[in-house]
Amino acid sequence: MCFDSDPKHIIGTQMSRDADLSADDRIEILIDSLRDRRNAFYFATNPLGALVDALVIENGQMINKEWDAIWLVRTRRTEHGWSAEFAIPFKSLGFHRGQQAWGFNFSRTIKRKLEEDRWASPRLDLAFFQVSEAGEIPGVEDIEQGNGLDVRPYVSHKVLRDSNIGNDASSQPGADIFYNITPSLKWTTTINTDFAETEVDTRQINLTRFPLFFPEKRAFFLESAGALNFLNSDEEADVIPFFSRRIGLLEGEEVPMLAGTKLTGKVSGYDVGLLAAHTRATNLVEAKNFLVARVKRNILKQSYVGGIFTSGDPAGSAFSRTSGADFRLFSSRFLGKDQNFGVDGFLLKTWNEGLNGKNNSFGFGIRYPNDLWYLILDWKQIEENFRPTLGFVPRTDVRKLSISAEFNPRPEDFFDVRQMFHLFSFTRFTNLTHNQVESWRVYTSPINFTFNSGDDIQFNYAPQFERLFEPFEIAQGVTLPVGNYRFTRWGLEISTASKRRWQFDNTWSVGPFWSGHASQLETGFQYKVAPHFQTGITLKQTFARLTEGNFVARVVVLRADYSVSPLLTFFNLVQFDNQGTSLGWQSRVRWTLRPGNDVFLVFTQGWLEDEARSLSFHPTETKLAGKLQYTFRF
Repeated sequence: MCFDSDPKHIIGTQMSRDADLSADDRIEILIDSLRDRRNAFYFATNPLGALVDALVIENGQMINKEWDAIWLVRTRRTEHGWSAEFAIPFKSLGFHRGQQAWGFNFSRTIKRKLEEDRWASPRLDLAFFQVSEAGEIPGVEDIEQGNGLDVRPYVSHKVLRDSNIGNDASSQPGADIFYNITPSLKWTTTINTDFAETEVDTRQINLTRFPLFFPEKRAFFLESAGALNFLNSDEEADVIPFFSRRIGLLEGEEVPMLAGTKLTGKVSGYDVGLLAAHTRATNLVEAKNFLVARVKRNILKQSYVGGIFTSGDPAGSAFSRTSGADFRLFSSRFLGKDQNFGVDGFLLKTWNEGLNGKNNSFGFGIRYPNDLWYLILDWKQIEENFRPTLGFVPRTDVRKLSISAEFNPRPEDFFDVRQMFHLFSFTRFTNLTHNQVESWRVYTSPINFTFNSGDDIQFNYAPQFERLFEPFEIAQGVTLPVGNYRFTRWGLEISTASKRRWQFDNTWSVGPFWSGHASQLETGFQYKVAPHFQTGITLKQTFARLTEGNFVARVVVLRADYSVSPLLTFFNLVQFDNQGTSLGWQSRVRWTLRPGNDVFLVFTQGWLEDEARSLSFHPTETKLAGKLQYTFRF
């Protein structure tokens, strides 16, 4: 029961499954049913009854919101506030037999006050997702998980009309099988895997020399993904030895997956993860087999040592393997005080046919992530022939040094400022072959304020250096020659509070850019008509005037979502980028008949801009896909 002195101003704006509730009043729950003090199940809701769940991995190092459990929640607003009742079956959780105490924490957020109330560990230096600091509920006795078997058959049907290859229609049955060998060890198998319900990637324009990162969105690979997660493997990472998008996707095209199986969980004090997958042959590549294995041994309260192994090359028939180890030593009681401190490191090696020597990557980091001071030191080396074919490494043949420091005081009385962030970071890449600095960047933000209203303002200053060892085509028809480039960017960011019905975010960046100048603008506007409808538009533009030529890079993303109830939502996404001169629209419907039983309907339409006429498009591809899945629990 969430009592509120002013219930008329309770904020609830979203109903869709796994919605971002950061703009709403909410209740959040952590359940560490294995009591390993590192990983937990996460459940949350808002006054509208949205169902949000996730897996919390390694004390919040990774939050997997694409994981969907079978559970229910119901909410009700009253004259005293609002209430929420959660119904979470034991069959949806993993636990040790005979274990009588679980880790547990819950939090309530009152958004209009920017207030968070927490049951355990209510400290500014601790995040809610730090499972190690959760409380404990004893007396968990005489519980069963049944046979631990879930069978989810499904059938999908697709209709495709393409102006180049003609029309096509196909139906495909398949199934996902989940079996708990023990309450803490799960075996997952997928047959004739279909990803029809997956949202398309958000478009990006690449103005760098290195590949962009696109997050995984497919359900099978996200299920228990933390078991295969390597040290700091997120979208900011320089080295990810296993990146699941390498399986089933090649050069932007889907490679059908015939079958896949995973074994994840705990065995005799070890965290284990094993993935095997087989993809069908296509006109791009032959049939492939892939194997990934991960093991970790938890030590102390928040630390571990681990290893990883991968085998398989998605793009060719050559021999390819990656193996390595990592460690993490972390404490939230540094030097006997309530402070976070950690040290981590890794060593990886690849074996690829035709590439011998210089095939290692290694590094270490020191971290002091606290509310007042947030300090990080990272050093790593990525050698020239280090090529994890099942991983993601945007930059090789480099040595990287990264230092960042934040001083974040909370003034008692200073122009209604809630917290002041003073940021400094320095990043340098050294080319190993030429033994020369390849690039460096200094980022400073002397003014970065969050106000008690929830609004933010930031001013930043970023000098940087780039050395090109070979020509770089930054945009179509604009190629930068070999040489040294030094330029400084100035930025201003303004964001309004997300608690409002409308939200406005603006980022401006101006100043020298490579051989000339550029103005960059990112504008986002979101409008919410609670409780059913919300829409938003994001516009990213770069206007560059360089010695080698001028160009404009532009991406427009429009979202419009309508929720009939927490169990039925219509999602719409329209995207345009002027580099690919293409326009795309995806409309998705997710209807949960009851938890575990879903109907998906996805419509996708693509257009291509006519070369002779600006803003005139002709259709290229139309796709309609439907999927029905039903879960049987035993």
